[in-house]
Amino acid sequence: MTIPNETDVLVVGGGPAGALLGCLLARRGIDVVVAEKQAHLDREFRGETLAAPSVVTLRKLGFGPALERHGYLETTAVTMRMEGRRVFSLDYGRFGIPTKPTDIPQPALIKIFNDAAADLPSHTYLSGVGCTELLQENGVVRGAVLKSKDGERVEVRARLVVGADGRFSKVRKEAGIAARIQPAGRDFLSFKLPRPADWGTEAELIVERNKHLVVLPTFPDFLRVSNNLPKRGMGELRKEGFASFRAGIAAIDPRLKPLLDEHLTSWKDTSFLEIFTAEVDEWARDGLVLIGDASHTCTPILGQGVNLAIQDTVCIAPVIARSLERGKPGSQVPAADLAEFVAVRRKHKSTVTGFQRRQETALEQHTPLGTALRRARFQVLDRLPMKYSLFGKVLAAPHPIDPVDLRTPQTVGA
Repeated sequence: MTIPNETDVLVVGGGPAGALLGCLLARRGIDVVVAEKQAHLDREFRGETLAAPSVVTLRKLGFGPALERHGYLETTAVTMRMEGRRVFSLDYGRFGIPTKPTDIPQPALIKIFNDAAADLPSHTYLSGVGCTELLQENGVVRGAVLKSKDGERVEVRARLVVGADGRFSKVRKEAGIAARIQPAGRDFLSFKLPRPADWGTEAELIVERNKHLVVLPTFPDFLRVSNNLPKRGMGELRKEGFASFRAGIAAIDPRLKPLLDEHLTSWKDTSFLEIFTAEVDEWARDGLVLIGDASHTCTPILGQGVNLAIQDTVCIAPVIARSLERGKPGSQVPAADLAEFVAVRRKHKSTVTGFQRRQETALEQHTPLGTALRRARFQVLDRLPMKYSLFGKVLAAPHPIDPVDLRTPQTVGA
């Protein structure tokens, strides 16, 4: 593997946003390097549900056949039960989108994007290569220092560095861009269980006062279960013992008890996720832009992380292409060219995270009066036709796609 010394666009982070952006830019003939610090994708991911608009977008971009070849699981609805009563439901078929939220393992999705770009001459993918610092001159970002697993360090000059490296972004940190962190009142502990054949394909939120489970059907035949715990509560949970934790899960949803007894045997079967939102005032400067969770981190509510990352990517690809074309050879992409992208995406992400915070506040209720009022609110909302309009702003927002990106790689430039 050779790390090049220069490129048009250096994408730091090879998750869904970085991998897709690398592919879309290379399709346009733009020289792009995608650097991913992990040497392989054989690891556990949590965000594996694509919102329906993202699936539509990926099919329009030509990835439909690859999705079909791999296989996936469609989620038909989401339901909410509180204190043993069904209080709310959304039928995903009512949003008027010709598909439904789709569960596919994130490594498989990233591989689909990387495979589509592998034969494009302007695309370079570097695995096991991380960013150690940015190359900056008078506040302008001119590239980054990349370091491979074997210790090789290379200065890579680029007209634009894209920070697509997630919620704990190294690029953001090296740029000196501060994030306003707003912790949620709780964190998540997740695990997978085999999905019984008769379980169904609805996502479920099961709430008992301030304790709850998210139960998601997961491809190919699993349930992904997430249990909330108090902020910084992992230590206390461990003190109480694993048997106590497992019993607490079964108390919230007794249907899971046989599966828990057989398949959840130790803390090693679980995965911890700290829940917070992070917002930054500066998404772009000359030679730099942040996308995905690096620019605006959301919570797991309604599974919007991958969806927002795909939206960012599809929106920014043509912006980058136009800026590179207008600029002088070798010149940096100016922040001014990215301003409209930042304004539009910031507004949408703020809508999503604001919605998530309101749901988080509702789920933290624990007094008899608070939980009764919460049930009543959701029961009233469930009866209103406007619920599809309200939730549609988060779950069904369409992705605008530039016509150039709708062309297949074989016809780009023809």
